[in-house]
Amino acid sequence: MNDEQLLRYNRHIMLPQIGIEGQQKLHDAHILIIGLGGLGSPAAMYLATAGVGQLTLVDDDAVELSNLQRQIIHRQQNIGEKKVDSAKNNLLAINQEIDIVTIDHRLDESALIQQIQLADVVLDASDNFDTRFAINRACVAQKKPLVSGAAIQFEGQISVFDSRNETCPCYSCLYPSKGEEDLTCSGNGILAPVVGIIGSMQALETIKLICQIGQPLYGRLLLFDALSLQWRTMNLKKDPGCPVCGSAAS
Repeated sequence: MNDEQLLRYNRHIMLPQIGIEGQQKLHDAHILIIGLGGLGSPAAMYLATAGVGQLTLVDDDAVELSNLQRQIIHRQQNIGEKKVDSAKNNLLAINQEIDIVTIDHRLDESALIQQIQLADVVLDASDNFDTRFAINRACVAQKKPLVSGAAIQFEGQISVFDSRNETCPCYSCLYPSKGEEDLTCSGNGILAPVVGIIGSMQALETIKLICQIGQPLYGRLLLFDALSLQWRTMNLKKDPGCPVCGSAAS
């Protein structure tokens, strides 16, 4: 690392759990972020400031006025732009050293698998069950760690699913089916800081995975209630009959 990088990441390097070696791991890492909305915004920003070497950003939407209440990576002047373009420009304004790849369309199954193959960690910051299930299937197939977050109204949740660990459940162990309909922010509302909290924690779990420090949220679902400001932990077990990661998987 050069002198400027040592200065920029000095507060990381001072941490004995990270040090220069951990910062180099971040520099060498490639993170795939799917969704540049309320969750993906803070996650991408913190990963950029942390010095992650490459980010691949996937989102097919454009910035709208209603997004600005919570999607902090976008600005007033970005309204009408593709979210990935807005995000890339604003991330590079924070850290010009990182490499950013943008994909402004939905990925079919083969394209999703290809992008996940290239990544070290996948962040699911999407807002619908179909996408989440597709990402989970691809991550299990490619044995890539998945940092999954979700938020609605005053509540949020986060977990880490890692099929490299044979005892670790996957997203489909938690949600075997998507239910009758998706719950979205546009239809149900969302308190802005809630997505900020969950998205920031997705970045935190990603850094822990890359640097191999601490205890990632394997087998645990962390539930956040903003109104009572309480956290609850739900222990998750691998489902032997899971159609994605269990004995029933094809």
